[in-house]
Amino acid sequence: MTAKGQADSAVVVGAGIVGIACAHYLAKAGLRVTVIDKGTIAGACSHANCGYICPSHVPPLTEPGAIGVALKSLGNPRAPFRIKPRFSPALWHWMWQFARRCTHRQMLLAGRHLQAILDASMAEYRRLIPEYGLACEWKDDGLLYVLQTERGMEHFAETDRMLTEHFGVAARRIDGAELPALEPSLKPGLAGAFHYPHDASVRPDLLNQRWAARLSEGGVEFLEGCDLQAVRTSANQIAALITSQGEVQADRYVFAMGAWSARWSAELQCRIPIQPGKGYSVTMSRPEPCPRYPILFPEHKVGVSPFENGLRLGSMMEFAGYDTSIPTDRIDQLRDSARPYLVTPVDGEALETWYGWRPMTWDSLPIIGPAPRLKNAFLATGHNMLGLSLAPATGRLIAEMVTGEDACLDAAPYSPARF
Repeated sequence: MTAKGQADSAVVVGAGIVGIACAHYLAKAGLRVTVIDKGTIAGACSHANCGYICPSHVPPLTEPGAIGVALKSLGNPRAPFRIKPRFSPALWHWMWQFARRCTHRQMLLAGRHLQAILDASMAEYRRLIPEYGLACEWKDDGLLYVLQTERGMEHFAETDRMLTEHFGVAARRIDGAELPALEPSLKPGLAGAFHYPHDASVRPDLLNQRWAARLSEGGVEFLEGCDLQAVRTSANQIAALITSQGEVQADRYVFAMGAWSARWSAELQCRIPIQPGKGYSVTMSRPEPCPRYPILFPEHKVGVSPFENGLRLGSMMEFAGYDTSIPTDRIDQLRDSARPYLVTPVDGEALETWYGWRPMTWDSLPIIGPAPRLKNAFLATGHNMLGLSLAPATGRLIAEMVTGEDACLDAAPYSPARF
């Protein structure tokens, strides 16, 4: 038995970064842990994102004006934030709920809840990375937001003031003339930048691989190619999971299925209002000069991630359902969006093109906590665009809930019961 709880074993469904984090903290609490995934370990949305771990990302997607931007995208297939026109009552209900929350008051409220878990996760990462020797290209020198135009600088300065006044998150403002010395990969003539020094970045595939390997060495079992097919319940709890590799049983069950979670609402007897928000990336060989910093270009909605052996461009938010295509024009758009800023060549051969479905909730907050009607089931999903940033605190919260320990932060804002 665990010290305070009644669980000896747990199954985590989903081997993305959130599932890995849940497995880590459950195993650390003394449980026997099995992780199942229909694919490979961290082979989906956790694989080739930009790798940012960013406490500066406090503002939620539900900000004033966001719904107008989304609706304008209906006729523009190249919009970086796009709704693909289609008949989907679930999508349009989600959008209606999203629109209701695009107010200044709701933005600040959601931002406070996001900040709590962002800061808690960063504190966990700063312990985890050195303690477990996770060689994942951890970079601790901040995130650079670069603006092309003076109008862009003025607009972003408003965001920076809001972050400082309401959340205590402050950046160093950098004039355009200073940028080439700070970051030689940037073209001269840009308007300026804001540097958030407390952000970090990793190469996400390396983090996932090394973390999962350490867990395997410690006794966590990973079952790849294990497709969840049904949930068997009895007396208001889960009795077993029916999978492509047979029945899987445990005392507790954690569902960390990302964008697939909504498809299991009926089986888990609760609402899971998640829509897949599709993003893309392209990874190429490391060019010269290569950026020193991870960079975001807010005016063009593209991120740049330098790695030891490569360079990644990533972006987009498409509400296009469970679309598996990688259109060439979207990859070209990533390159075109970065080109005005960088002297770095961005036309190198693509070593990998990728898409991932982010699990988007209509209030921009993750879903973490017990399923309301199944007493041994827990949800760890809905992390929107911040799965990498929020994973450790999510895993710790889940383990504390499972074992009955005092929670490291107030989990009420993330509860599945809010829906």
